[in-house]
Amino acid sequence: MSFYCVELPYQSDAARYFAALADLPWAVWLDSGGMARYDILSAAPQRSLSLDAAATEIDPFALVRSALGELIAPIADVPFAGGALGYWSYDLARSMYALPGIAQDDVHQEAGHLPDMAIGIYDWALVLDHHRQTARLVSRRRFAETAELLPQILLRLQSNTPLPDDTFRVRGKISSNFTPESYARAFAAVQGYLKSGDCYQINLAQRFSATATGDALRAYFTLRSLSPAPYSAFLNLPKAQILCASPERFLRVQNGSVETRPIKGTRPRSSDAQQDSRLADELRNHPKDRAENLMIVDLLRSDLGKSCVPGSVRVPELFAVESYASVHHLVSTVEGRLAEGRDALDVLRDCFPGGSVTGAPKQRAMQIIEQLEPHHRGIYCGAIGYAGFDGNMDTNIVIRTLVYSGNEIRCWAGGGIVADSEVTAEYQETLDKAAGMLRLLRQYGGESGS
Repeated sequence: MSFYCVELPYQSDAARYFAALADLPWAVWLDSGGMARYDILSAAPQRSLSLDAAATEIDPFALVRSALGELIAPIADVPFAGGALGYWSYDLARSMYALPGIAQDDVHQEAGHLPDMAIGIYDWALVLDHHRQTARLVSRRRFAETAELLPQILLRLQSNTPLPDDTFRVRGKISSNFTPESYARAFAAVQGYLKSGDCYQINLAQRFSATATGDALRAYFTLRSLSPAPYSAFLNLPKAQILCASPERFLRVQNGSVETRPIKGTRPRSSDAQQDSRLADELRNHPKDRAENLMIVDLLRSDLGKSCVPGSVRVPELFAVESYASVHHLVSTVEGRLAEGRDALDVLRDCFPGGSVTGAPKQRAMQIIEQLEPHHRGIYCGAIGYAGFDGNMDTNIVIRTLVYSGNEIRCWAGGGIVADSEVTAEYQETLDKAAGMLRLLRQYGGESGS
């Protein structure tokens, strides 16, 4: 098994390279948004793994591990040259935790049926390294068919493929599954659970939806200009196009080192520089936001401890402010060292879904979410990313994401509620987080609704 590597002209924006691949089956793009080191593009996987949590007792993480086969040595400065890439939805947790079946399940409708896990096993990738300003077509050539595929991929990437036509349109009103009044009732119920000691924090989200037609790739190009983010992605899957502008890393495993970077705490951006700075400082120093963030840090320290060397889990950065197009976020970093006999998929399973989008304690928070949110979350609050043949992994938390399937496009926004939260501020925070996505839907014809 040899390492294949061909240099291509570097492009600071991978859009045209992805346009050359977009019509291939299961075309995927892990997009740094110009804010992180790597972009990773691939398509035409050797195998695809789709799974519904309710329909099988198979461990989804063990299934991916089995498909990856025997580990091979990593290659320096090549984050991914083949392996598993796709999404693990929030609803996979139904196979891991005792959750009631209360919320409406319209994720698995016949017209727009989306599996709870959709993972391709890819044997090649185009890797853009924005630090070194290189573009390389790489492969571990684990499958015989890859030898025939690589020259075809290279020809595509060397061609001057035009960007696709902008055929995407949103029709009619953009509706939410919460009104301000119904959100207030759910918020009051959360407060009751918090005051009774059931939970310390619960993440409550609302979902926006609209009818849509056309191909959403150009809409994704628009989204990434409206809301650039370091853990973005576009997945062109058989039953859905996923447009993700996530600012949040979930889990990275790199040569045995484990990292998670939870977001908890948000303020809107301001066009006035002084006001914008004041909002960032307020977020950094506000006792409620710091306490909210610390709760999730503690939860993730416990989750990482299941797969890491005892005593290796630490918090090198606490309460850092990161600023994005619409919001400031409070972000912390938790690190650990992978224990002997454990691997990246163990870490993913042990931490899934991310505590920043559930609350604490995790299982009880998820049970309450199931009771109070009107619909299943589906992909929202799951993870998008890769687990390579080399044992390394990088995944995001699926927030700031639109899912387009069955002529409907959906997006979500939520926030962590604690005992001293205030309902008007929490509702407004969901709108602040959704601002870029709602602007995109309006730009493509959507009408503000209820």
